[in-house]
Amino acid sequence: MPPLDARLTEALQLIDAPDAVVGISRRGRRTVVGSGGVVRPLRYELGSLSKTFTVLLAARMADEGVIGLDDSLAAHLPVHRTPITLRHLATHTSGLPRVPHDLLPGVLLHPRRNPYTRYGTDQLLAAFSRARLRHAPGTHWNYSNFGVALLGQALARAAGTPYPDLLAERVLTPLGLTRTGATPAPTDAVGHRKDGVTRVPCTSMGAFAPAASVRATPADLLTYVEAHLAPGGPLGPALRRVVVPQLRRGRPPETHTLTWFQHDTEHGPVLFHSGATFGQQAYAGFHPASGTAVVALANRHHRGCRLVPVAHELLHALAATATPPAVPAESGRADA
Repeated sequence: MPPLDARLTEALQLIDAPDAVVGISRRGRRTVVGSGGVVRPLRYELGSLSKTFTVLLAARMADEGVIGLDDSLAAHLPVHRTPITLRHLATHTSGLPRVPHDLLPGVLLHPRRNPYTRYGTDQLLAAFSRARLRHAPGTHWNYSNFGVALLGQALARAAGTPYPDLLAERVLTPLGLTRTGATPAPTDAVGHRKDGVTRVPCTSMGAFAPAASVRATPADLLTYVEAHLAPGGPLGPALRRVVVPQLRRGRPPETHTLTWFQHDTEHGPVLFHSGATFGQQAYAGFHPASGTAVVALANRHHRGCRLVPVAHELLHALAATATPPAVPAESGRADA
């Protein structure tokens, strides 16, 4: 089997982007490679991977008693009475569509234009008042940016703090993620379109910030995933809560935790999430049984970039070949 750095370099070469980074952590020991042999200290847009941060925030606030995951959405936002709970929003079982219908014309007519920038909280709530559910809450899974946007706004309202500040206070700072945030900064990477040449302005998400606005450096993203492998500190209970399976769907069945996708393998579960903005892509995954994490970031948005399949295949390969942690002799079993 090739050395770990050689496998990382091979994976990096399969990702077609002007700039890309792939990193691995195995029981806290890191190997990170970047395009041209350089890992730049840039923050990359995480897209939908941001949802895992928002749901972790919800889990912490639930542990603190600020909200309950089974609270009705109407308990925290000025919306009509609804059977939709915060848990439904987190697990994509609310019945809401992927995005509000009033966003669709802009997406279809101007596919290269960001329709989220000027979409504020008032518009989001108005869209919710008009929304027709695709199914009864809690009965089916249907991926929804709309739902997680509402979840984040509910958390902000419950705490009386804007979402970016609340996320920093309750999640980012306690985890030591000093180069991660939910608003643009001068150190953000510049994205590119399908051609790999046309530059894409940094993505502003308006009221959809909780669904797709987080940016992080490769080092911070590794720190974030490592926290899920060794949960401790003030976020320990929340980190353990977000990896508990909530539902199974599809054929073959796929498991979903409160926020992560989970593939059950003969080597133990692999948990992961990916994301994309108009010019960037991101992936993070981990294998708890071996203490292995993989992250990948690229500044090009196109399926041909191959970031997600390459990173996911790397994580599965490492999980299959990893030596599990030693079992403590005194207990006869591994720690939970």
